[in-house]
Amino acid sequence: MTSASPASSYNIPASSVESIYEIKKSRFISRTGYITNKGDAKAFLAQAKKDYPDARHHCWAYQFGPPHSPHSAAMSDAGEPSGTAGKPILNVLQHKDIGDIMVVVIRYFGGIKLGAGGLVRAYSHAAQLAIENLTIENRTATTSIIIECDFSQEQTVRHWLNKSNGQNIQANYQQKVDLSVELPLDQLSSIELQCKALGINIREI
Repeated sequence: MTSASPASSYNIPASSVESIYEIKKSRFISRTGYITNKGDAKAFLAQAKKDYPDARHHCWAYQFGPPHSPHSAAMSDAGEPSGTAGKPILNVLQHKDIGDIMVVVIRYFGGIKLGAGGLVRAYSHAAQLAIENLTIENRTATTSIIIECDFSQEQTVRHWLNKSNGQNIQANYQQKVDLSVELPLDQLSSIELQCKALGINIREI
C-alpha cells in the first residue's frame, strides 16, 4: 500500500454560527457547522429546516476530511436555478483552509428577483460571511486501517499502535487477528514500514 502525504492536521469549525445578509428584500441566513459524515450533514440540514420551516429555500454544501483532499463533498440548489446556490457555496468552502464543514443558506424571498448572477453573488457572500464569523480549531488528520497479523504478532503490533497514538483499537479473531485502528496520518508511513518488515498485511478502510 502506498500512503499519501496530506497535511497531518487541519482546521475545523469549533462551533456552529449564523450570519444574516439582506439584499433587495431577500434575507439570507447562513448557518455553518462541524460535520464528519453524511449522517451529520443530513441532521444539520434537518435542524435548519426545522428552525426555519417557512423559508423558501434551504441551499447547502459540505466537505468533510482535510480541506485540500476531502473524503467527500456535495451541494444542493434546493429549488433555486441550477448552479446559482449550492455551487457558489461549495466554491467558497473549497477556497478556505477548513475541513469537516457544512454551510446551509436559508433564503426568505423578498419579492424582487435577483437573477442568476445576483443569486450566485448573494449565496457566495452569505457563505463568506458565515465563515468569516466562524471560530476554528485544529484537528489531527487520521485514517482508519486494518492490520492482519498472526496471533504471535498481536502484542507487538498493539505496542506499535499505542506508541503511534492509535485510537479505538478493536480486534477480530479468526484464522488471524484483524486489528482495526484510527491512526494519525503522520504515523501511517512508520506503521507501514514496520508491518512490511514482518510481512504483515495492512489496508486502509
